[in-house]
Amino acid sequence: MAYVTQVQPFRSRVLPDGFVVATARSGDHALFSAEEFDQFQQSPASLPLRRQAELRARFLLGDSAPSAGMRRLMNSRVAAKRETVSAGPALHIIVPTLQCAHSCRYCQVSRSLHDQGHTLSTADLDAACDTIFESPASTLTVEFQGGDPLLRFDLIERAILRIQARNAFEGRRIRFVVASTLHQLDAAMCDFFKTHGVYLSTSIDGPRDLHNRNRPIPGRDAYERTLTGVDLARRHIGVDAVAALMTTTKASLDQPEAIVDEYVRLGFGEIFLRPLSSYGFAKRNQALLGYSVQDFFRFYQRGLQRVLHWNQQGVVIREVYASILLNKMLSTFDAGYVDLQSPTSAGASVLVYNYDGYIYPSDEARMMAETGDTSLRMGRIGTPLEALLVSPARAELVKASKVDGMAACQACPYSLFCAPNPVDAQAQFGTPFVPPHNTEHCQRHLGMFDAMFMAVRTADETLLDLFHAWARPTAETQV
Repeated sequence: MAYVTQVQPFRSRVLPDGFVVATARSGDHALFSAEEFDQFQQSPASLPLRRQAELRARFLLGDSAPSAGMRRLMNSRVAAKRETVSAGPALHIIVPTLQCAHSCRYCQVSRSLHDQGHTLSTADLDAACDTIFESPASTLTVEFQGGDPLLRFDLIERAILRIQARNAFEGRRIRFVVASTLHQLDAAMCDFFKTHGVYLSTSIDGPRDLHNRNRPIPGRDAYERTLTGVDLARRHIGVDAVAALMTTTKASLDQPEAIVDEYVRLGFGEIFLRPLSSYGFAKRNQALLGYSVQDFFRFYQRGLQRVLHWNQQGVVIREVYASILLNKMLSTFDAGYVDLQSPTSAGASVLVYNYDGYIYPSDEARMMAETGDTSLRMGRIGTPLEALLVSPARAELVKASKVDGMAACQACPYSLFCAPNPVDAQAQFGTPFVPPHNTEHCQRHLGMFDAMFMAVRTADETLLDLFHAWARPTAETQV
């Protein structure tokens, strides 16, 4: 039988540098000069044999009649990209209280220490802990958020002890995380966290002046108090006990290098250069705090270059946003980052048990409820998981996030890497049913994927090795 080399179905996009990225149905990709791309389309058999073999391995070239084995391989690669969507809720976020000592202008949710009615009842807490085990996922992450959950350490302690007692019979792999300012952290808490394998996550927006400006407290020493908590945790629990996150505000935009340098100085092994989310109370302050997608993109590019600079100097630090994108681009196995799944994994791989007694499909959805939009509530805490997964809110999110039903996504080469974010659309437009290209989520990720493909194309061997190391799935890239 004679085999005829044929171009297989693909999607393509011209990058800002003039090169072309083409992606196969499997999610594999190749980068072409404009001239080679024309040759690939018009006369693929005239390409050098080594290049033909590479494009065959990436499912961009194939035989006129693919074998059953090749078809199965294609299907398995697509399934590996989508496996995390169907594995069951693996991230369970419990919000013990909304109280917090900070008065951050961009904060989405927090209430003052003196507010009443913003704490989860023990009955709802116990029910949430029980619902977690209704998930079929073999590995579960239980994260406590707020407000500042350490203000109700008693609820954290109750939940962890209840979950671990149940898990003695369940045999799941469970990871606990507490997201806090660390201002209330003390030695007794550290001892409990060390005993029960609890990790801590805190917020550090950059150098002292920037952090204290973004996260004001009456004493004007939020930065100093957070670093005291970091030091306490490292000494009592372990050097890797604490991770940190930053939020990019308008005040951050001209300081990307200083922010990265601060994370290096403090000894953190990763930094997530995150944009400001337009949810909850943050949406009300957009005129003061907001910035354009292009503003963020310029900030991010400078920050990423600074991270790469430090790696070249032998300092190991990973930029999480780049890792998420590179995982999509370079790894066979998807890490399951919630905002880039189709159908959305909000409410499928993530559940939020809020202080108000309701379950939400994502942290952002419960933030929206704080300003009156409760449209994404999935049900009361205690509702059986199988009912939550077919709730009207979840059904709407699924319908609004399927790339196969959206013309713009069907033509996009990043459709197997990316997806509409219906929660983001709901926050921005008041409905999840918005053409993706109109959303900030889509505009930002088109630019981000473009930039990462250009970075991969121009990377030398050492940098490419670093990118592949970043692309490996980790627990942190799932959230």
